[in-house]
Amino acid sequence: MSAFPYDLILFDLDGTLIETAPEIADAVNDTLSRFDLPAVTQPQVNDWIGHGTRELLIQAIAATGNTTADTVRQSDSFKLIEAEFGKHYQRRCGTRSRLYPHVRETLQALRAAGLKLVVMTNKEGRYTRTVLDAHQLAPLFDHVISGDTLPVKKPNPAGIADCLQRFGVAPGRALFVGDSSIDVATARNGGIAVWALPYGYNMGEPIEACGPDRVIPDFSALTTGLPARDTTAST
Repeated sequence: MSAFPYDLILFDLDGTLIETAPEIADAVNDTLSRFDLPAVTQPQVNDWIGHGTRELLIQAIAATGNTTADTVRQSDSFKLIEAEFGKHYQRRCGTRSRLYPHVRETLQALRAAGLKLVVMTNKEGRYTRTVLDAHQLAPLFDHVISGDTLPVKKPNPAGIADCLQRFGVAPGRALFVGDSSIDVATARNGGIAVWALPYGYNMGEPIEACGPDRVIPDFSALTTGLPARDTTAST
């Protein structure tokens, strides 16, 4: 057995693999402008990321309309606004987002070592696919769980349980990598280890306060102790 401690790694998307907040803010403000609502700021959008783009849009409308999120959810006009946002976000995906340092080469190294890699995000599936494709990341993952893939989403651990069963991995050999209290809670609920990155979107709170098993400065820490692929074996 490999000395590397994990066979399966699950990754959050926004704020972990990719900095997406600028283009999400663009799409939100495109939408608000269409309905003659005032724009929101980038820091506001950063703090709303984590529960999926639908909830983020609800928070934005509530903030600009000086009302509550529940009122927005129940309004007759929300479906129309949400559909408008979908058009703008699809168009904006990949325009102002970027991979965080060492993401691509780390994922490639983990795959080469035989690990199973999964994206687990609360972002809706149509947007998840668009963002991954915009950065050519989709081929590096064995499975993708979006916010609407299962009946529940993070911090519910159903996605973790699904992956453990799907790939035949024991909880002690699985790791969740994320950037928020939602990710830490998801991993804890699923009974697996969790490492956190300090540069993402944690609703304005320091990630250390969430109590992850480890805070890593960037993705390169994931390859420490990773065995090199044996290219000398005969075929």
